[in-house]
Parts: sequence; structure tokens; C-alpha cells
Amino acid sequence: MSGSYDESAGADDTMDSFWEVGNYKRAVKRFDDGNRLCNDLMSCLQERAKIEKSYGDQLTAWSKRWRQLIEKGPQYGSVERAWLAVMTEAEKVSELHQDVKNNLMNEDVEKVKNWQKEAYHKQMIGGFKEAKEAEEGFKKAQKPWAKKLKEVETAKKSYHMACKEEKLAAAREANGKTEASVTPDQQKKLHEKVDKCKQDVQKAKEKYEKTLEDLNKCTPPYMESMEQVFDQCQQHEVKRLTFLKEALLDIKRHLNLTENQSYATIYRELERTILAANTQEDLKWFSNNHGPGMHMNWPAFEEYNPDQAAAPPKKKKPDGAPPTPSTDHVAPPGDRSSVSSYDKNQAYSTEWSDDEQPAAYSGNENGGNGNSFEDDSSTGKGVRVRALYDYEGQEQDELTFKAGDELTKTEDEDEQGWCRGRLDNGREGLYPANYVEPI
Repeated sequence: MSGSYDESAGADDTMDSFWEVGNYKRAVKRFDDGNRLCNDLMSCLQERAKIEKSYGDQLTAWSKRWRQLIEKGPQYGSVERAWLAVMTEAEKVSELHQDVKNNLMNEDVEKVKNWQKEAYHKQMIGGFKEAKEAEEGFKKAQKPWAKKLKEVETAKKSYHMACKEEKLAAAREANGKTEASVTPDQQKKLHEKVDKCKQDVQKAKEKYEKTLEDLNKCTPPYMESMEQVFDQCQQHEVKRLTFLKEALLDIKRHLNLTENQSYATIYRELERTILAANTQEDLKWFSNNHGPGMHMNWPAFEEYNPDQAAAPPKKKKPDGAPPTPSTDHVAPPGDRSSVSSYDKNQAYSTEWSDDEQPAAYSGNENGGNGNSFEDDSSTGKGVRVRALYDYEGQEQDELTFKAGDELTKTEDEDEQGWCRGRLDNGREGLYPANYVEPI
């Protein structure tokens, strides 16, 4: 399987053996690799911390937006509280993810950085002190054996060359016996050459065997010295691997919110709030505030009282002319990003006429797309105007708007300078005529 460790891997490949001259460098390289892996782990944690922060920020923004939509929307009572509890859950979970980010950066990353600083000591000339010490230790342990190995290689080469010369001399002697042109004196010299080559072969063989014997005697102390240096490297690696395991357990503890008591509490509270929603209480509340349960001063017979003067007709505006607009409140027209056009506390007109027809309402007027709370639609006829200044209504029958808002003028200006209009959320009322301009 890819990535698995096989103890027998490379056992038959002696040319790649640790015992070969210079092959200890892989053990030395672990120091550089260990330092680099510390940097990689810190980069890994920093990226995860950014993800945690981004997720927490998105939860907070989502919660804020939808809390405003729900609070201004038509939902009411205990079910509204249950819905809002989901936003509270998001805010609290966002805080926990911010804590995860802080723990990763302030604890885990710092812990790795401090351990790295203590475990790997940089040198002025480059590299690490630990790697240099291991390199020098391996060189010192390998030097005597490497010298003997070189002698063996030289002796082996000499022996093989002598064997080759002997074979060539023997071949020449055999050819000389079959050729008539070779004199007896020449044949004698060829035979003497063969004898000399045999002697050289024997000498080279004895020297080869002797150097090999010396190498074999040097091998046990060589192996012992190399293993001592390697064990020192292993001890350092044990510390690194042990630390890494502990660090990963700390990271897991910080990431695993299910082990956080606050996390479990959030969902217990959410469930409790949802289960507390009471349908009958909500229906009763709506009936008492917007239905048959509301108080009503029913018309009753009243005797004529000559001492009581007739009530004057209702004036459009008891204060007279509208206020003069102030440039202190001027704001440029633009998109004010209202979260919802619905205001659950908006006032409804109590005037009734046989000529008025109920406005048709369709629960799917958006075609099922988007948020119905956010739709701004104007109904009825009139002239569209745009507010030049901010205006805060002083009476219940007055409108409130910001500079740049658009509304519909339903009645022209009266003698006192007031117009009647309708906001896009359906609210109707009076406003100063000189605060708007036609679109």
C-alpha cells in the first residue's frame, strides 16, 4: 500500500545500504526535514485558523441580517422567539469558532514555534548544529572503515588485473605451440611469462585476502560506532515524533467542539426555546391584538346636549404649515439597503369607505424566489416623488422618511403645505410638500 512502511524494503539492495560510505546522509537530512515540517505544520494551522475566522464572521453576518428580517417580519409570539433562537445559536457558535481560531494561533502555533526554536539551533554558516554534530559523528565513525575499504578495492583491482594477464599469457603460450614460426627459445620465454603471471596472481590474491581480512576485523567496531551516532539521531527524532503527537492531540481538542460544554449548552437552549413555542398562546395573542379579542367602542345612542358644542372638523395638520427643511439632514439619494419593507408595528388606516376595495394579496407574488419580506411594491395610483431631506413624523398620521427615499403622492398639496402620500411599505400619511420633488 502506498505510504506504508516496510522494514525489509531495500534489504537486498546493498548498494543503497546505510553501511555504504556516505549513505548516513539520509539520517542527517532528518534534522533539516524536521525543521521544515515544523514550518509546514504552522502554515497548516494558520490556514485552518483563517477558515475558522471566516466561518465565524459569515455566521455573525448571517445572524444579524436574518434577525432584522425576522424582527420586522410578520412572524409573532413564541414561534418568533424560537426562530430568533436559531440566530442566537449562530452567534454563539460563531464565538466558539473564533475561540478555535484563537487557540490555534495563540496556543498551537506558538507551541510548535517554541519547540522548533529549542530543538533546532541555526548556525551562522547555515544549517543546524544538530545536523552538523551528526555529520561529524558519522564521518569519524566511518573514516577507518572507509580507508580499509579503499585498500580492499585497490587489492581487488590488482588481483583481477593479474588474473587477466595470466589468461593472456597462457593463451599466447598455447598459440605458440601450434605455430611453426615460433622458435623453441620464444616458446621458452612465453612459458616463463606464464609462470611469472601465476606468481603475480598468487601475490595479488594473498594481498587481496589480507586486506579483506583486515576490513572484516574493522567492521564490528565500525558498526558499533555508526550505531551509536545513529541512536543519537533516533533520540532526537523520538522527541520530535512525541511532540508532534502531543501537538496534534491538542489541535484535535481545540477543533472538536463536541467536547466543549458550551457547545452542548447552545443546542440544549435552542431545543428548549423551540419546544417552548405554544401555538394556542400565539393564536390567542394575535386574536387579542389584531382580531376579535380587541377592545371596541361600539356606537351607542347619545342624547342631544345643547351645552356641548359640535366638534370641529378634523384638520389635516393642527400645527399649521409644515416645517422648513434643514440642510443639516440632507443625505444623497441612494440604496439604503433596508432589510425588509414590512413593519409589524406599522399603523393601518382606520378610515373606511364603500368606495375602497381590499387590496389583493398573493403569498407567492415573488414567484417563490427571493425573500418576500424584502419586496418593495407600491399599490394604487399616484405620483412618484423622491425625498430631498430627512423627515421624522411628529404625529401618528405623519410619514417618516430619509433623503433619497421614494414614495407615492396620493393627494396634492393643501393650503397649509401638506401632501398625503404612501410609502412603499403601504403606510399612508401626511408629509411636507416642500420636502420632496417629482421623479
